[in-house]
Amino acid sequence: MIQQKGSFFLLETDGTTYCFRVTEQGFLQHLYYGKRLSLGADLAALVPQGGLWPGDSSGWRRGGPAICLEDTALEVSAPGLGDLREPFAVVRTAAGDTLTDFRFESAEILAEKPPLEGLPSSLGGDAQTLRVTLTERRAGLRLELCYTAFDSCDVITRSARLVNLGGQPVTVLRLMSNQVDFYGQDYIMTTFNGAWGREFEPTRTPCGPGGVTGGSRTGTSSSKANPFVMLHSQAASEVQGHCYGFHLLYSGSHYECACGNAYGKLRFLQGIQPEGFSWRLEAGESFTAPEAAMTWGWGFSAMSRNLHRFIRAHVLRGWWRDRPRPVLINSWESFYFKFNQEGLLRLARQGKELGAELFVLDDGWFGKRDADNCSLGDWTTVNAKKLPGGLRDLADRIRDLGLDFGLWVEPEMVSEDSDLFRAHPDWILGRMEQAIGRNQLILDMGRPEIQNHLIETLTQVFEEARPAYVKWDMNRILTDTWSAALPPDRQGEACHRYVLGLYRVLEELCARFPKILFECCAGGGNRTDLGMLCYMPQVWLSDNTDALCRCRMQYYASFGYPQCVWGAHVSASPNHQTLRTAPLESRFHVAAMGLLGYELDLGALSEEERAAIAAQIAFYKEHRQTLQYGQLFRLRDGTDGFWQMMASDGKNALVLLFQPENRANAPALRLTARGLRPEAVYRLTTRPCGFQTEESEDILSTGSVLMDWGVWLKQGFSGVGREPQTRMMGDSGSRLYLLEETSSDKNC
Repeated sequence: MIQQKGSFFLLETDGTTYCFRVTEQGFLQHLYYGKRLSLGADLAALVPQGGLWPGDSSGWRRGGPAICLEDTALEVSAPGLGDLREPFAVVRTAAGDTLTDFRFESAEILAEKPPLEGLPSSLGGDAQTLRVTLTERRAGLRLELCYTAFDSCDVITRSARLVNLGGQPVTVLRLMSNQVDFYGQDYIMTTFNGAWGREFEPTRTPCGPGGVTGGSRTGTSSSKANPFVMLHSQAASEVQGHCYGFHLLYSGSHYECACGNAYGKLRFLQGIQPEGFSWRLEAGESFTAPEAAMTWGWGFSAMSRNLHRFIRAHVLRGWWRDRPRPVLINSWESFYFKFNQEGLLRLARQGKELGAELFVLDDGWFGKRDADNCSLGDWTTVNAKKLPGGLRDLADRIRDLGLDFGLWVEPEMVSEDSDLFRAHPDWILGRMEQAIGRNQLILDMGRPEIQNHLIETLTQVFEEARPAYVKWDMNRILTDTWSAALPPDRQGEACHRYVLGLYRVLEELCARFPKILFECCAGGGNRTDLGMLCYMPQVWLSDNTDALCRCRMQYYASFGYPQCVWGAHVSASPNHQTLRTAPLESRFHVAAMGLLGYELDLGALSEEERAAIAAQIAFYKEHRQTLQYGQLFRLRDGTDGFWQMMASDGKNALVLLFQPENRANAPALRLTARGLRPEAVYRLTTRPCGFQTEESEDILSTGSVLMDWGVWLKQGFSGVGREPQTRMMGDSGSRLYLLEETSSDKNC
């Protein structure tokens, strides 16, 4: 719900309050964001008392009482007028300066959420939107800020649009998507960093009078710095402490900072990476920043559940939004580039026998693609040696087996050794002498002729193969961002135009093929962001399929993303990325916490292993709705512990216990749960692990006991002695427990 009360604006969700006001001088003063308050009719109690400014600080006296912007929490900021903190907007005017003065002009509450020009945005539904308009009279600029309140998700989104109403062009050097000024600096900023193969490594940095910055400069949202970040109190845990989560619905280079000042304020900013960015805005033109989303929760768990609800309801869309995702078998780690049609069909038959529902043909099916140094771009030329009947023949044969057909593509890239590059060497981004990644160059996606070529080429491929699933890859980052289509003074637009061009291609293809399940892959998790999730309802979180690494990645990814968006595969042991061995059941248990797939040579397995996989897939299908769309709880702080997936009706749950390292003489384990009905009785049992000998749990307990105290599990192996019911788990060992509501109260 959004209300305007005089000069105050109040945005309330079911559990949060966001409030700001227009000062007497026309500035937007931020007052509060956090737990929902009972405010009554008078909001003036939220306004800090002041009027003077200390020492050598500067202020503003005209148009009302004196105000020191350096010591004022603001909704939007720009260079000048005494505010020395990082600015929200920086515009070089026709006069050559960047000193802009945006003041309040008007506000309106909209019943419908307006779309963003050229950019993906969240689906508004019945959410209200507040549009506040500010003007900069000297330069002739109008700044529109939009706030949308999603009541049941406890999420608020923001976006910004700058319009040049003057007679001269201006240059946008920075336009952020979100700014929140906090009254206090006792926060930790947690970013999720890493690299290929080790995505989502948390970095926790204390805030203070200085600045904490993060973000990406790769042209992508980046595995090196995800666009989801958190601000939280230093003592925050899963169940307590102030926790703010911030998302950016954008797939390019981004920027986040938390900068403090000398007066106890802390400014959080998020938006397009300003380093290297510029945008020439002609008279009458506008520039729109990506949408940002934010939430508050008491504890990490509450914050995550808010974001999970928001993403499932307002970011994901289309045919696949709420549908169960298929269990797939992918050809990549079975064959890499060395395959033929007979081998593919053999793998597909084996997958079908074990219960798979989708077969995915990965890289190597086009041109003369026997290695990663050629043929990217030649999508309509099928490798006749590997697929003598063509793509449609293979796809039809796969479908005849009772499986859906899926296909890998990497459309934004081109190989020097390709027909496309020989025909259009000027289509690349950057100059020919540039840094090379994975033996490939990048197409300049900002150019309409390239966008049109990809739309029509991929349409031809998809119409021929009729895939149910497409894995859209991008295996290198943008390093030399020079565009032959832009003049020298507009080269700062190249990266953002690239992203806008990509969105246009995806928008068109999703409209033409609404029932294709697109999965975003970018060298693994290089584009795990809400912008891509507006088009592709799932992402390939990492090329690293090692169970231990994946457990850690998925744990930290779950802070900002629900499990229904990340693909997770069971692969070979020793693992191809880490050489680590892990039990087959542990590989399954970790992958089952996401969208299950298999990526290994099924023909190389023993009969016992194949039988175990068949049992895994059958179990997963039985519990798929809970595993994919259930409410996720991290039952302990840290990756060494329990996760829980709770069914929507609260009557059953699955709990994963993963043990990264086996410690000698470890203490006994107690399993606790969340989200249960306190008065209900639940039965806890162990999922049988195929051919492995294991202990079995069968415990009856009330929801109250399970949540407030927990139940003791059977004793683990301590280093000496072993009973028939001793829990035997080594490194990367795991158990999956079932909690089912029962009417019996025996032994409770």
